[in-house]
Amino acid sequence: MSNSIDTKIISKLAEILDKNGLSELECEVEGCRISLVKSRTISNIGFVPENVAPAPAAVLPSSSAEVKEENKILDVASIPGCVKSPMVGVVYLASDPNSPDYVKIGDTVSQGDTVCLIEAMKTFNPVKAHTSGRVTKILVESGDPVEYGEPLVVIE
Repeated sequence: MSNSIDTKIISKLAEILDKNGLSELECEVEGCRISLVKSRTISNIGFVPENVAPAPAAVLPSSSAEVKEENKILDVASIPGCVKSPMVGVVYLASDPNSPDYVKIGDTVSQGDTVCLIEAMKTFNPVKAHTSGRVTKILVESGDPVEYGEPLVVIE
């Protein structure tokens, strides 16, 4: 078995990963297992020969500021008026760069009003307010990648 691998295969798999909005992809080619893992900040490309045990995953230390920010987001997500992302994608606060944002802090919205868009697989999906009230927080910026269930806007 050769330990060399065709980089075209890795490039094609990475393209499939991106185009389909996947976070992980694993493939076995000619006795070599290829595992691609994508995160928000780091893309990992791993190559593990067939008879070698995988190394344990590295755990990056979290700073106390990161832990506090994560807890803050979890607290916000529990607010009944929190509008969460219905899918993985990229968030946009306006319909195009020259248009005003759908909502601003202090705006009053009605149930069913569009608060932002999520682009997934080249399709723009409106995210609607599920309750009426005043926008008190906007937790994302246009162009931010978002995960399923991530808090976007708080309406109180």
